[in-house]
Amino acid sequence: MIGASMHITVFGATGRTGRLVVQQALAAGHRVTAAARHPGAVRAAHNLQQVIVADITDATSVRKAIAGTDAIVSALGSRTGRKPTTLYSAAAGAALEAMLATGVRRIVTISAIPVTPDEHKTVVERRLIHPLLRQFFGGGYDDMRRMEDLLARSDRDWTVFRAPRLIDGAATGTYRTVLDALPPRARSISRADLAAAMIAAVPARELFGHAVAITY
Repeated sequence: MIGASMHITVFGATGRTGRLVVQQALAAGHRVTAAARHPGAVRAAHNLQQVIVADITDATSVRKAIAGTDAIVSALGSRTGRKPTTLYSAAAGAALEAMLATGVRRIVTISAIPVTPDEHKTVVERRLIHPLLRQFFGGGYDDMRRMEDLLARSDRDWTVFRAPRLIDGAATGTYRTVLDALPPRARSISRADLAAAMIAAVPARELFGHAVAITY
């Protein structure tokens, strides 16, 4: 489906992870389009000429942003904490509708380790650690779960990266990944390694239709 050089449309390109997705994709020789409400911020961060003004929660707007692309890589992040949000599910719904209209099949996006189903968690994670995290980030986790459900019910080639605590630091390439499960001691991952893993995942057919837990 996708050759060595890809055309990637990035959502959340001005965020701390999204900036790294753009930088690493460009450095790898890929063509990058950023879909953003404020294109000036994207150009200032990347000197990127291919920026499309888009409301990522509106399918008509997204359709224009992804026309002709090979894949969407979404690095969206909500800052609502425990408060309810619909950013992830609304963006996923708009993306899926736009993908059907344009024929784009591939989407890679970010979720979180606590969204992993309980059957894959230890007793401590299920009863203590993840409930504690929900006190601070529950609104985001709830909507990430809705996003994952939307993707799983679709006929698109989706992959979700469930990340633990995101930290700054250079890409190491030494992270662990597990499909549709929860690795032991999933505590942190750098944004740079997460960005690298997401870009590498775009052509990886073995990851189609899976949630990937990533951690050091």
